[in-house]
Parts: sequence; C-alpha cells; structure tokens
Amino acid sequence: MSETIQRESMEYDVVIVGGGPAGMATAIRLKQLDENLSICLLEKSAEVGAHILSGAVIEPKALDELLPNWKELGAPLNTAVKRDELHMFKEKGSTKFPGLMIPPSMHNKGNFIVSLSSVVRWLGEQAEAAGVEIYPGFAGAEIIYNEDGSVKGVATPNNGVDAEGKPKPSFEPGMELHAKYTVFAEGSRGQLGKELIEKFNLNEGVDAQHYGIGFKELWEVKPENHEAGKVVHGSGWPLSKGTTGGSFMYHLEDNTVTLGLIIDLNYSNPYMSPFDEFQRMKHHSEFASVLEGGKRLGYGARALTKGGWNALGKMSMPGALLVGCDAGTLNFAKIKGTHTAMKSGMVAAETLFEQLSNGGEGGQTLSQFDDAFRNSWAGKELKKSRSFGPAMHKFGMYIGGMYNYIDQVLGGILPTLHDDIPDHEQLEKAANCEKFDYPKPDGVLSFDKPSSVFLSNTYHEENIFVHLTLKDKSVPIDVNYNEYASPEVRYCPAGVYEIVGEDIGKPELQINGQNCIHCKTCDIKDPTQNIVWISPEGGGGPSYSKM
Repeated sequence: MSETIQRESMEYDVVIVGGGPAGMATAIRLKQLDENLSICLLEKSAEVGAHILSGAVIEPKALDELLPNWKELGAPLNTAVKRDELHMFKEKGSTKFPGLMIPPSMHNKGNFIVSLSSVVRWLGEQAEAAGVEIYPGFAGAEIIYNEDGSVKGVATPNNGVDAEGKPKPSFEPGMELHAKYTVFAEGSRGQLGKELIEKFNLNEGVDAQHYGIGFKELWEVKPENHEAGKVVHGSGWPLSKGTTGGSFMYHLEDNTVTLGLIIDLNYSNPYMSPFDEFQRMKHHSEFASVLEGGKRLGYGARALTKGGWNALGKMSMPGALLVGCDAGTLNFAKIKGTHTAMKSGMVAAETLFEQLSNGGEGGQTLSQFDDAFRNSWAGKELKKSRSFGPAMHKFGMYIGGMYNYIDQVLGGILPTLHDDIPDHEQLEKAANCEKFDYPKPDGVLSFDKPSSVFLSNTYHEENIFVHLTLKDKSVPIDVNYNEYASPEVRYCPAGVYEIVGEDIGKPELQINGQNCIHCKTCDIKDPTQNIVWISPEGGGGPSYSKM
C-alpha cells in the first residue's frame, strides 16, 4: 500500500525509534551535547512508558553519568536494595545460598528496585524539557532507504486500515520521517531492527541470538509480609530438567512487591506452557507466604534479548545505529539491561555528535560506534559475562551455575563457551515429548490468561489489520499443529493463538490479535518462523502504569 500512497515527510538531524531507556538516553545525551540538533523520537505506546516492562532492579551507573542530579530532578528511584537472597527451589522448600556463595554479578548493593515504566516516563519528561520532539502513539513501521541503500529514515503506520488490509473511511496515511541518521531502539526483537540485521548482515560471525520470556506481576501485600528493599532470586522449580531460567521477587515501597519468572526460549518440549509455569511458581511457600492475603494489581510479559557478548553483532550500518535490546546489550548474568542499554544510547549520541559537528553528512557507516561501545564499561561488562548463558544451556542449572560462579569470581577468564542453535530450532516433535499436567488456577494465587490480560490494560482498535501476520497460512496446521501440537497456543502469554474446529475435524488457527501484549515471543519461538510481528496502528497494546 505504501508505494501508491502519498505521504508527507519531515526532516530531522536524528530520528530515534523507540522510547525506552536506550532511546531516551540517546535523545537526552544528544541535546546535552548540542541543544540545536533537531531530534524526533517515536514511541509506539499511547503514552511514554506504557509498553515498558521489567523486574526491575536497576544499577544507576549510566543514570549517574547521564543526569548526575537525578535525585534533585525527582527520578522515581525510591527503594534502595537492602539485602539479597538467592535460592535453589525444590517443589517443597528451597536451599538458600550463603552470601559468600552468591555470584558477584548477583549482588545488588547500591542498586534500586523500581517501576521501569515510571522511570522511562520520567526520562521522557527530561527529554522533552531538553527540546526533544516525542511522538507517542506512533511506531516506526517501515524503513525508508536512500537510492544508495543507506537508511534515510522511517515511516509510521497507515491508520484506518481494516482487517482485510483495505482503507476505511477514517484512513490516514503514515508520515515519513527523514534524518541524517536514524537510531533504532525498539527493545527486544524489534521489528525494524530485525530487518536491518538481515539486510546488512550485522550478525555475521557471531553466535545465534538467544531470548527469554519474562513474566511479571505486581501485588499489594499485607504490611507484615513486606520488607522494603529485599531482593529474592531463584532457580530450579517449577522448571523441569532441560529448561533454564529463574524467578524473582522484589519488595518496593507502599507494601507492594513484584514477582516473576524468566524462562529461556531454547526449551525443547512444545507442551510446556511458560504462563502456567509462572502461575504454578506462586504456590511455592517462598512466594505464597508473602502473597497470602494480598491483591494482584498488574500482569505483563515481555521477551528479553539475552545472547550477550557472544551474540552481539555490528551495531552500525549506513545511516543508522542499533542500540539497547534491539542490538542485544542486556547482561543476563546480572539479569539487568537498563544500565547497559542507556550506556549504548549515550555512546551512540556521542558518536553522532562528533560526526555531525565535524560536518559529516548523513548516510555513512559509523563503525567507530561499535568500537566505542565495546570499549566502554558496558561492553567490558558484557564481555566478562560472555559465557553465562551458554554455560546454563550446555551444562544445566547446577553444573552451569557452578561454572558461572567460578568464572565470575575469577573475572571472566575461563574458556569462552558458545551456543549457536537458534531458539526456534530447539523444539522437539510433539510425538517425542510428554505432556504437562498443570493444575487449574485457584483465583487466589494463580489465575487464567483472560483475567491476567485484563490487568495489562491491553487495547487495540476494532476491525483493524491484525499485526500478527503469517508468511504461509497453511503452516499453522500442516506443520505446527500436526508436528508440534500447536506450541503457539502455549508459549503466547496472552491467549492470542487458539485452535478452533477440532470438534468437527477441521482445525484452524484463530488469531485473537486484540489480546496481544507485544511480548514478541511468537516472532521468536515459532518453529518455522512463519509468524511475523509488525507494528499495529494507533498506540495499541498494553498500558503498564507501575510495571
């Protein structure tokens, strides 16, 4: 449709796609360096921060560099970490590690428990105060290229397109935003970042990227069950043998706690349901004792990019830079990515400023950015933890955990491990796997998907083009259903995918796009890579307030 529709365009020095920590840090740092630069930031959620989901314990190192007076500016970092606990969970009970046995990367002294959505909203306020033009509700839906193949900018989605892809009476064409340089900061498995990685072969010579799906709930608990500043991490149950990941519970202010489960998306059994594993987790005594008598306030899920240093490809290309989780800067050994994402954005801003202030024209490849990031403290931190994920995948939680503990204590000098099999290739055929028997939710600690999605405040316009697309409409039944027992029904945390018509012998895949909470798991885990996530129109999706 875009080829036949006239779209208006606007010109900027820099366009930033994505209003998360990396995008905001890029924008703020650019304005600090040159307040006269024209900067536009697109954010697909209806409000800045509404699509941001993280645990979250953040390390303030990057924030200290970007805005040293963040306390005076009212940054919502209100709960300092007071103590850490690390558990190996069994179905009944757990083994709590003594402090000396907690890996250095898991110590949180000096860190803060936060609502990252609130932090990002505050960063947005700082960016706007500095003169950045922020447009919430507008995604980057299409990359615009120059004749020489360099990135020229992006276009926002067409609005008012019906489910058949045809214009409605309310149709409005998207807007083209042209820039000397475009920074892509879409978060994990960004739609446009994915295109750029393939087009410019950015991942040549590095390991396959890996992902996890992270679940999170926000609860208000009884005062006697609350301990502000307490951080609990765990591994083991409820995850079965061969499945890696970990759980967390963080105590914020005002008798609230966040808890969640991260499951690596390299799991092999198509019958496993990550959502149900999370619901089951809450019945463990360590969590149930805190949640007892409490009230669930929020729910969300999001993919995270966890390949780290070994999977970190080139971050520069003609006319554009890739930053944050779009590139894969999360440090999974720390279960933290905010500080490294922000640092990547700050380094990007400094690279762009130097290029533009020296009279450099747009469209060039700023390969110095790759070197600058890798040589920064964030890059060195990722390199030190390069074997963390591969060790867990290769050896499992126990031996892999011991390898990582020794490696972290020694400063990351053990032999580098690799894991080069993409997550979507690791599902086994259903005929070779055992089914899981999950208990029904009790409505007290565990819940179903519909009631959970309700708490995510997800909304999409009626009768719009479904943003979950299929390359081949026959694959969901011919391959996924017949060979893998339709894993998309289980790995989706929001009930988007449903098999209907089985009762009459005519199974079909039904896509309930209005339920989508934009986690990107389907785009990652689909065994045939037949499902492609594209940007919806009009700021649709979840609306997280304190998540």
